[in-house]
Amino acid sequence: MRYGLIGEKLGHSFSKIIHEQLADYTYDLIPLTKEELHDFMTQKAFSALNVTIPYKEAVMPYLDEIDEKAAKIGAVNTIVNRSGKLYGYNTDYHGFRYLMQHHHIDAAGKKVLILGKGGACKAVSAVLEDMGASEILLVYYKHAENTITYADCYANHADAQIIVNTTPVGMYPQITESPIDLSRFSCLEAVVDVIYNPLRTKLVLHGLEQGCTSIGGLEMLVGQAKYAVEIFRGISLQEETIEELCQTMLEEQRNIVLIGMSGCGKSTIGKLVADKLGKTFVDTDVKIIEKIGMSIADYFAVYGEASFREIETQVIQELAGERGLVISTGGGVVKDPYNLSLLKLNGHIIWIHRDLELLESGEGRPLAPDAEATRKLYAERLPLYTAAAESIAENNGTEKDGVCAVLTAFQKMNQSATKPPVSFV
Repeated sequence: MRYGLIGEKLGHSFSKIIHEQLADYTYDLIPLTKEELHDFMTQKAFSALNVTIPYKEAVMPYLDEIDEKAAKIGAVNTIVNRSGKLYGYNTDYHGFRYLMQHHHIDAAGKKVLILGKGGACKAVSAVLEDMGASEILLVYYKHAENTITYADCYANHADAQIIVNTTPVGMYPQITESPIDLSRFSCLEAVVDVIYNPLRTKLVLHGLEQGCTSIGGLEMLVGQAKYAVEIFRGISLQEETIEELCQTMLEEQRNIVLIGMSGCGKSTIGKLVADKLGKTFVDTDVKIIEKIGMSIADYFAVYGEASFREIETQVIQELAGERGLVISTGGGVVKDPYNLSLLKLNGHIIWIHRDLELLESGEGRPLAPDAEATRKLYAERLPLYTAAAESIAENNGTEKDGVCAVLTAFQKMNQSATKPPVSFV
């Protein structure tokens, strides 16, 4: 018996992790070229499959029967082999509908733009139609039938209220890309990106900055997987399973990013938090020292702060696509908004706040060699930390208190209504 996912590029996929938590089978990632797809489908050497980019439409001619909903959508993402006959379904529909309802995004009477025109787009479009959207427009990067271009979109549809991205633009490893400029839309209420790696795409972060409800694709992914497992095994799973597994995935996959003044305890607390959660600890200053081959104080003296900040950004770019980390950042990382945008893609930013009189100075800190310099630096950076922080952890007591503050802040970020808080004390 073989279960798995077929697609062209699967290095970004969370599906194996999700399915093996939902069910008792081994789930394989099966990358296939377009040339390999025909032999794979005709050999039928599998029990059940999920299908992703770019084969959700290409697999349909190989199926003996297609579920009515999937046939209407025109795309299949779930296939079951029953005694040599292949049956096709579309659970993307149910996953996307769950996401919309769970976040109270009401499409009724709204103008909606869907970016892309592939298999995922078709499921999304079907959900929005069933939810009563007044107008659904497909936006494509070039002229194509039944679509509009991005230029037309900006010129004539800036009043769109909901935007859904179904393209791979912004997906790992091209995590700094975004498919559309949200600032051009004056009536925007919600942004949904079906991409789940990174956990928050550049598009999702931009939507949050615009003040919109802005959601990534993890809940859709887990939702469609839950419905697929039910079809694979002929079982029924509780709806609460989706949110519970999403929370587990976020706790495992999301980075904890610690910001704060030099000497506030980021490294000490970060190591203890990483050990507690089974995450990998990374200190960006250590990474920088490895890259420059000298102490930070010496580098400042020779090349200056501007050069140091360039190296710091390079290190952050290298870390931004990774997951499951606790990252201790340098005190001045908040000076560049680009650094913060990178760290937020897979991370939750927690400010380790320590009272000024408790901060350490000297010991190789080029911008805080003494107490007076530390005081001036604190006044300068306080507004930057305040603006950058997604949570605040007070560290004015014991190490244990500081660790508990970080763990509590992280848990609150990921906590769902279906899972009670856990005590870290």
